[in-house]
Amino acid sequence: ACTGIENIDEAITLLEQNNWDLVAAINGVIPQENGILQSEYGVETLHGPAYGPTSHSAAASSAPSSSSAFRHVVPSRQIVERQPRMLDFRVEYRDRNVDVVLEDSSTVGDIKRILENELQIPASKMLLKGWKTGDVDDSTVLKSLHLPKNNSLYVLTPDLPPPSSSHSGALQESLNQNFMLIVTHREVQREYNLNFSGSSTIQEVKRNVYDLTSIPVRHQLWEGWPPSATDDSMTLAVSGLTFPCHRLTVGRRSSPVQTREQSEEQCTDVHMVSDSDGDDFEDATEFGVDDGEMFGVASSALRKSPMMPENAENEGDALLQFTAEFSSRYGDCHPVYFIGSLEAAFQEAFYGKARDRKLLAIYLHHDESVLTNVFCSQMLCAESIVSYLSQNFITWAWDMTKEANRARFLTMCTRHFGSVVAQTIRTQKTDQFPLFLIIMGKRSSNEVLNVIQGNTTVDELMMRLMAAMEIFSAQQQEDIKDEDEREARENVKREQDEAYRISLEADRAKREAQEREMAEQFRLEQIRKEQEEEREAIRLSLEQSLPPEPKEESTESVSKLRIRTPSGEFFERRFLASSKLQVVFDFVASKGYPWEEYKLLGTFPRRDVTQLDPNKSLLEVKLYPQETLFLEAKE
Repeated sequence: ACTGIENIDEAITLLEQNNWDLVAAINGVIPQENGILQSEYGVETLHGPAYGPTSHSAAASSAPSSSSAFRHVVPSRQIVERQPRMLDFRVEYRDRNVDVVLEDSSTVGDIKRILENELQIPASKMLLKGWKTGDVDDSTVLKSLHLPKNNSLYVLTPDLPPPSSSHSGALQESLNQNFMLIVTHREVQREYNLNFSGSSTIQEVKRNVYDLTSIPVRHQLWEGWPPSATDDSMTLAVSGLTFPCHRLTVGRRSSPVQTREQSEEQCTDVHMVSDSDGDDFEDATEFGVDDGEMFGVASSALRKSPMMPENAENEGDALLQFTAEFSSRYGDCHPVYFIGSLEAAFQEAFYGKARDRKLLAIYLHHDESVLTNVFCSQMLCAESIVSYLSQNFITWAWDMTKEANRARFLTMCTRHFGSVVAQTIRTQKTDQFPLFLIIMGKRSSNEVLNVIQGNTTVDELMMRLMAAMEIFSAQQQEDIKDEDEREARENVKREQDEAYRISLEADRAKREAQEREMAEQFRLEQIRKEQEEEREAIRLSLEQSLPPEPKEESTESVSKLRIRTPSGEFFERRFLASSKLQVVFDFVASKGYPWEEYKLLGTFPRRDVTQLDPNKSLLEVKLYPQETLFLEAKE
């Protein structure tokens, strides 16, 4: 009504430039000679919100003269000549920052030409990134991008040599670090301990604080940001925060409209009053503008990626995506989620040895709940909670946002926990999520010890986890005792079985040894018998082959030999003196003393007769007319 501006986006941009001071915004658009001066109408003429239909009605009701003054300034159908709008750009290239100020009628190519002179880089080799809209080329007019007053861009030069690895390595290390921000809410004197990764932006911090304090980003009044933190799109790693812990204070900006001088004084620190770049504009519906269409950005671009795919065939793959998305949203300090089916999580938690069993914690996520962001960032990502869960729990997660995934989990819940637990979860409202189920395995069933809703604190969550652990520990001690007794009984049985087995083995070995001994004795007896039979056959053969014994009255020369055996017996025989010595050997062998085993010894002189030539006669070997010989076994 005052300026003739009908484009809502342009009006909001002008208000941002003037810290939502309506009078200052109008004076910045209308030439001063026709403008509304503070001295004439004063600040007190506007008491409502800084924008929206109610502000105009409030002004009209409180000061009718102001309404007439507005109609006097801009007559019907009058076109107001606008001053050119200036845009500020901070462009980052490697370790340099370049500030560029241009009119919104300039093009992207104009920015590149200025950077070409500042950075000494050909414009053709520059890639200018950081635009919050779609594809941008050198001919794009800045006005068409609906940019805010202050903007941050960065230059990429893929065709040029990269910077030294030391700087990029240090930056990457900073991006991977976790910062603890201790934020004090000034009005209620309450502290929040927030964990953010170094890659998070200042804008993300302010959005999280909005979830905790209900103070919209544009109404937040900050203290404690470093002087180098000049842009909400800047990451925490490069903002100059104290690592690992940094203190900040936030409050709500006072609602009355400020004077231009007060606005300029408070805007000396860009973070004292946050701009609304990237905010959700909770009041934008009053203008008939959808949240997802502010500044021409499609609503799909503002939505986060789903935690879990809908109708996932494999639960393990779904949990992998859940873990990756959870890390990207809330950082790497989070519970270690079990990757696998719910049945596999049961096996891991409940069906090992009693000493190794754990409680099962099931985290049920819901993106549409207002408590989800705070619960995840403040509860699940708290180091004390993460450490306690990793030591005592197997943590499994599921996303209940999609109806198909919700129905699938309720089916699993009915199968494993019964219809009562499934009905309890089914009746939970969206704003009661996220839920944390504590499950304890028992001999016959799985018992749900606790259902923790999202509206809790870190201390309360820790207390309920510890209470569940006390119940579980008592049950675990009983299970360990029963298991030890069972193992002791099994050990005794195993020892008895082993002793019985060893006894059987010993008996069998003894029996086999006896059988082998008997078989060996039988074999030796057989050999002995065979040898005796063979000896007897040889003896009989020799005995039969001996020449007949000559008679005493024989006319031929006869030699009489007397032979003593090893046992002391004697046997005598007469031999012809012309008989060969072999005949004597055969005679001795026929008596059972073969000359291969025994030797025949003479007395005077002592000699071994078996060493003499057996073909010589008795007369020649001097065994005539008579001789006494001894049989001695050979060694």
